[in-house]
Amino acid sequence: MEDALTVPGPPVTIVGAGAAGSTLALLLASRGVATTVLERRRQPLTHPAAHVVNATSLEIWEKADPLLASTVAALSPPLSELGTIRWASDLHDPIADLNFLDDADEVAAVRTYSPYLRSHVGQHQLMRELWAALDRAPLVTFVRGVEVEDLSVLPDGTQRVGLTSELGREDVDSAFVVAADGANSRLRDVARLRLEGPVLARMGSAFFRAPDLYPAGATRPLLTWIYRPDFAGVMIAHADDCYVLMTVYLHPGQEVAQSSRTYWEWMVPTILGRDHDVEIRSTGTWEMTSQVATSFRRGRLILVGDAAHRFPHTGGFGLNSGVQDADNLAWKLDAVLSGEASTSLLDTYEQERRPVVERFAEYSVANHLRLDEVTKVVGVTNRSLRQATRAVSSPPLSWLPARVMAPLAERATRLQLGRTAALRGTTAAGERARQHVVDTVPGQIEHFVATGLEFGYAYGGRLVDREPGEQPVVDEGVLRHRPTTWPGCRLPYLPLDDGRSVHTLVEDRGLTLLTFDPDAWESWVEAVGERLPVPVVVREVRPAGPRPDAVRLLEVGERGAVVVRPDGHVVWRSGQPPLQSGVRLALFLHRSWGPVWSGSAARATAAR
Repeated sequence: MEDALTVPGPPVTIVGAGAAGSTLALLLASRGVATTVLERRRQPLTHPAAHVVNATSLEIWEKADPLLASTVAALSPPLSELGTIRWASDLHDPIADLNFLDDADEVAAVRTYSPYLRSHVGQHQLMRELWAALDRAPLVTFVRGVEVEDLSVLPDGTQRVGLTSELGREDVDSAFVVAADGANSRLRDVARLRLEGPVLARMGSAFFRAPDLYPAGATRPLLTWIYRPDFAGVMIAHADDCYVLMTVYLHPGQEVAQSSRTYWEWMVPTILGRDHDVEIRSTGTWEMTSQVATSFRRGRLILVGDAAHRFPHTGGFGLNSGVQDADNLAWKLDAVLSGEASTSLLDTYEQERRPVVERFAEYSVANHLRLDEVTKVVGVTNRSLRQATRAVSSPPLSWLPARVMAPLAERATRLQLGRTAALRGTTAAGERARQHVVDTVPGQIEHFVATGLEFGYAYGGRLVDREPGEQPVVDEGVLRHRPTTWPGCRLPYLPLDDGRSVHTLVEDRGLTLLTFDPDAWESWVEAVGERLPVPVVVREVRPAGPRPDAVRLLEVGERGAVVVRPDGHVVWRSGQPPLQSGVRLALFLHRSWGPVWSGSAARATAAR
């Protein structure tokens, strides 16, 4: 067992104030851990990227800062305005709509999984609120407008971040450094870690406001997939009559990348119609990839968010997975810094998170390619786009100068898109193509509904008990979720009789034992607690609704128990009272938690 880590300066330096870095700083602050957050921007991101906020992300923010969670949730439009996804040959020529709110029974079921719903909040809105939360957190030192140059390790293990600002060079020392500095992470490069995985497409986008685009009372789709001879892409509807329009390109020399503003000043009115009032606020480019870092940790440097993994936007798990990273990591860093646990506890961060993010990546790529089922009828597919992107980026085509390759890429794109003219349906073949879209659009539902993944992601590894048999199915093709207390899964949501949620019973440190029979389990903890490697606190579950329903939900009967760790994931459960199952719990804790936890530290924690 290592001693508590103490160095001058903050215990943790976080580089990057995106969703992952900001969440981690807020979670650590809520635990009494001071951090310094270093951010190269002076103002929050104004060009929207992510826009899907999962209910579980809102739950995590509620733990860190209840005002943040309620504010972000309030930014989302009503659920009734978020259900329509449209495919069109032109913005004003819809072919087929998909409404994922049509299944009323499933919508009702989703409302029982969390006090929050999956929300639509543009990242430009979200980051403003996250930064405001950082500014009001007393244990967060938030430094804007600095560039991180390097990272060195002093003889005593102290991590020294070298940065520059308008005042010159400065060093920040801390026990741990967290790289939350995005897909082009400087710290990841310094540590000689790399992202592995394919580039699927190059993307360009414009953020604009068009207040008169849809007349009052008209359906305003959340997403509109547009396929025209001169443009293929998607338009995302944001708050305040704002939108993002995205398209693909093959070569960085094409106008959409080389002269982005000029391209969109022509293309946005072309797509919308030139009789609309349009204000273009920003433009940008990026690469759509499916990549995961070779390692999430190098010593006391830890990667989170886009620095550790990147997915296609087709699924909405990029930002949310970074928030989950922070939730998984915060309590572990706290335990190590306080001396309760050794640094080997941090090994479990990657062991638990990597399988989850790889599953998210697989799902997101599958969504990206599943769109081909709709558009293959006109020969426009994401598979062919991926092949073309790879070809342009590889020899011999990559050897050609931009002045040669960019016009060729533009011509190839126009030739491919020319086939989408059939979707206008002026011929018999065109009518058949439109009918194909109508017939295949319902099969895209998994692209937009991932309740099983949102609530059903689970952890394995040394900190989680292995029950006999196989884990029950917690999702059906990612669409539907079945709440369960199977070890590794998220503790199901259950309202309590005092108006709170069962999640509020979970302690910030150590383990929480939830039961309908507190007297028996408290007696057991009093008898053996001094000999356990980690503190266990007993909490009685007093449901707001019918008790039999709550007993079925927790799956351990009237006298059993569910043991939950600080991030709300179950580590052990039993349907038997302590007389029959207490020994098994003690053995599990000594075998799995003992090697990374200190019994004396556990007793000190319990006494606080």
